[in-house]
Amino acid sequence: MTVVSGRSLELYYIDGRPGGMLTAELFNWTGHVLMVPRTQIAAALRRPETGYAGVYLLIGEQEGEARAYVGEGEDIGARIKAHDVAKDWWTSAVMVTTAGNKLNKAHVRYLEARLIAEAHAIGRIALDNGTRPPRPSLSEADVAKMEAFLENLLIVLPAVRVDMFIQNTRPDPVIVAGAIPSAAASPSSSTARFVLKVPRHGLRATAVLVDGEFVVQAGSLARRDWAGQNGQNASYVALHAELVRSGTLALHGDQRVFTKSYAFRSSSAAAAVITGRNTSGPATWYVENTGSSYKDWEAQLLAAPRSSPT
Repeated sequence: MTVVSGRSLELYYIDGRPGGMLTAELFNWTGHVLMVPRTQIAAALRRPETGYAGVYLLIGEQEGEARAYVGEGEDIGARIKAHDVAKDWWTSAVMVTTAGNKLNKAHVRYLEARLIAEAHAIGRIALDNGTRPPRPSLSEADVAKMEAFLENLLIVLPAVRVDMFIQNTRPDPVIVAGAIPSAAASPSSSTARFVLKVPRHGLRATAVLVDGEFVVQAGSLARRDWAGQNGQNASYVALHAELVRSGTLALHGDQRVFTKSYAFRSSSAAAAVITGRNTSGPATWYVENTGSSYKDWEAQLLAAPRSSPT
């Protein structure tokens, strides 16, 4: 059994405001992440670490579509100054360096190539990069160091509101159809399968809870296009578009089909993407082969007696 260890992350709000510049560092990691709104880029580029070698992300939106650019440089501040003139769509920058400026040109080129490859593989955001650079030749030891560095970086980035490298597709879990959790059931295990049906549109989707994630299973059907009002819950509209762009939702006649199982943050987010409009997940998902709604199932789970401490 794999034992998951916790990690200690320090966020520092430089000017005391959550919306301003911040740094992020992991305990026992040499990496240093600086997140900067574009409105503060001039102040940020006066900081010494912005003259170090590293990789950087420019993040924003163009024509209603989330967009990012991944770059590298031996002086990342100088590179971003050039982009400030050439690219007008980005609204924030993330600069990744190390304490003591320990990265060299080959290291940052490797990290840039790996980040671009990861972003393309996940497909959550459109990249402004015109090419996919090859990985430079590094020694076996340096490759291992850069892969370890990247692993830590991908833990830190979501903490500074960069989610383009989060992989939400999942392998199909093994479940017991119609199972109802007992008081001893582990909250991290798959204990029931849920079904959502919209007969009028020929939709049927199935989902399970795994490790706290609501996972819609591959083969589930969804509306071809978003049918609700775009002004209502724009995050669901964007999520539907993201899944279409990444190929997770593929055309299937007059509908779309989940080509991979996908982990949603809530049952309502899953229901909205499937039905193409704002939908209450607890009221529309049902435990398979029973008359119990997700809401009733959850209430039963919450009513179970608390386990005695060991």
